[in-house]
Amino acid sequence: MEKNVFETLSERGFIKQVTHEGLEEMLGREKVSFYIGFDPTADSLHVGHFVALMAMAHMQRAGHKPIVLLGGGTGMIGDPSGKTDMRKMMTTEMIDHNVAQFRKQIGKFLDFSQDKPNGAVMVDNGDWLRPLNYIDFLREVGAHFSVNRMLTAECYKRRMEKGLTFLEFNYMLMQAYDFLELNRRYGCKLEMGGDDQWSNILAGADLIRRKEQKEAYGLTFKLLLKSDGKKMGKTESGALWLDPEKTSPYEFFQYWRNVDDADVKNCLALLTFLPMDEVERLGSLQDAKINEAKERLAFEITRQVHGEEEATKAMAAARALFAGGGEDAAMPTTTLSQAELEENKLLLDLLVKTGLTKSRGEGRRLIQGGGVSVNGNKVEDEFLELGPADVQDGAILLRKGKKVYHKVVIRD
Repeated sequence: MEKNVFETLSERGFIKQVTHEGLEEMLGREKVSFYIGFDPTADSLHVGHFVALMAMAHMQRAGHKPIVLLGGGTGMIGDPSGKTDMRKMMTTEMIDHNVAQFRKQIGKFLDFSQDKPNGAVMVDNGDWLRPLNYIDFLREVGAHFSVNRMLTAECYKRRMEKGLTFLEFNYMLMQAYDFLELNRRYGCKLEMGGDDQWSNILAGADLIRRKEQKEAYGLTFKLLLKSDGKKMGKTESGALWLDPEKTSPYEFFQYWRNVDDADVKNCLALLTFLPMDEVERLGSLQDAKINEAKERLAFEITRQVHGEEEATKAMAAARALFAGGGEDAAMPTTTLSQAELEENKLLLDLLVKTGLTKSRGEGRRLIQGGGVSVNGNKVEDEFLELGPADVQDGAILLRKGKKVYHKVVIRD
């Protein structure tokens, strides 16, 4: 008997809240259209979006139809959920560019074949939100919202002390209207999202009941957190992006290869399609054996995001590095001529040249704190100069902190 996808999501640790107890029964009884929204606040998705994409993939594999909603309209307002300050307003051109980037990335995770009943659909809410007549919108949608109830929502309560603009106050109405519009266009019955979206999802389900006299459902995911409660996916250089131009496949692999032991099982369950008995086996490994689980985790996630070839290259580079060689093309690399090395012979300059630090001052502080190594040797002299004697097998291997490596290839 086919497993209910609700059971799959629950077993793997996705589910935080649901609007109805009847959701599990409905997902077992019929194949439904469901949606998740992605606001284009940057030109790439990051690892925080990964849980949502995996949940959509599990739903599609169980026969349900995903609707990917890109926020070309809501992105012009900005979601106050989880934010202490108002988001920077973006131009229409920036939003449209980011939407186009999201389209390319999401295509890797879902099957968009339109000859299948559960083939994914990608839509942009700018298509219906940007042309809206404000008075018509207030009359059709605004009349069904209680300001008193809205102000009790977590996404607004947190902002009341610092100040909540009327622009952002409209966001909940717009997201609720998205759910209504998708219900009308595609028969969409379920909205899913991160737990910070709970109030907005409730508002949409309620609007459909009021306007269409139909049942609508909501489900939220747990946020991707480390065992210490902090958000996962933050690196020394910022977010962990899914775009290989912003986070290389090698850096991406290394992030997962170096997660804390306590986080391995949770990441395997949420971010891979490995069967749960294999997740349990790998997650129970102890001491040095846990490295097998970490390597498998890093390979599986990198393969899903960047493909088999890049994952294999990244794993080979990581193995070479752990073996002390550090010699592989997948590692982030800067190529310099002998003359350019001479121009940047001061280690502080080379750190800036390779992008490992943003300034000499940052490099100086890193060296003083013991956070820089050259060819595996920790550097203590902030005025260290590098030359031909430091070039080993045609390259100099720099390391920042414990996990960030960069190869400087010297061409003849």
